[in-house]
Amino acid sequence: MASEDADQIAARIAQKLRDAGGSAILYPRTATTLGALRRDRVVLVVSLTLLAAFAWSYLLWLSVDMGMGGMDMTGLRMIPSGKGLMMPAHTPWRAMEFAFLFAMWTVMMVGMMTPSAMPMMLMYARVGRHAEVPGTPLVATAWFVAGYFLVWVAFAVLATLVQWALERTALLDSAMASTSNILGGLVFVAAGSYQWTRLKDVCLTQCQMPFAFLMRRGGFRRDVPGCLLLGLRHGAYCVGCCWALMVLLFVGGLMNLLWIALLSLLVSLEQVTFLGRQIAPLAGIVLVAAGAWLLLMGMS
Repeated sequence: MASEDADQIAARIAQKLRDAGGSAILYPRTATTLGALRRDRVVLVVSLTLLAAFAWSYLLWLSVDMGMGGMDMTGLRMIPSGKGLMMPAHTPWRAMEFAFLFAMWTVMMVGMMTPSAMPMMLMYARVGRHAEVPGTPLVATAWFVAGYFLVWVAFAVLATLVQWALERTALLDSAMASTSNILGGLVFVAAGSYQWTRLKDVCLTQCQMPFAFLMRRGGFRRDVPGCLLLGLRHGAYCVGCCWALMVLLFVGGLMNLLWIALLSLLVSLEQVTFLGRQIAPLAGIVLVAAGAWLLLMGMS
């Protein structure tokens, strides 16, 4: 079964580390070990599910607040604070506004990426349970997860700055969606074209194969710097895989939960399913076609 296959993969990693002179120590698969593996899995799945649920709940809260019951927002811009804060559209951004938008982007990335990253995190904990000297691998896994999301936090900073630039040039409306079909079409075409690039394929392959990713980088690390570094590397591959899809949020609307969910589903289908490398180029064709349609609309 799937659980047994994962156990065998983790054991193979630990064995190879031992053969290579690493610090991994193999333990027999006793009832205690199997019980610990199941407990680790339950703790991680529950924790990551709650994290994603919190993120999506926060986005729903912001979306409801930004809707303002159909209120006319002409000349105003909403601040995603959950408190109905508004500013005149012509005024410069304040530090508070940057902070709220950065928080929105960070939470959005956590909500969108946690489902697709979960297999890697579960694999890391499982390998740690097989290879670790007595102790729990969950602490090390938590540092790995922190490293992974640090990369997305950096992406959130960049996305906030891009949003500021677009808003300053009046290219975003009050719903934080593109006001220009030309810009939207160019973004769609660029994102769709990226789906066919070598860089996209390399990054997607790394995200799809937790076993190979760990094998090429020495396997499980018990030290904090090692865990963080592995998490950062995996996060960097995932950003390389998905950044162009995230830019599409500016076209469909940053508070359009259906659009956010569709992009999150596409990311998960690419990274988690065995057909991911076939789905990516097919999605690219659809995106380019949608971009061409928007360009025609914008020029008509």
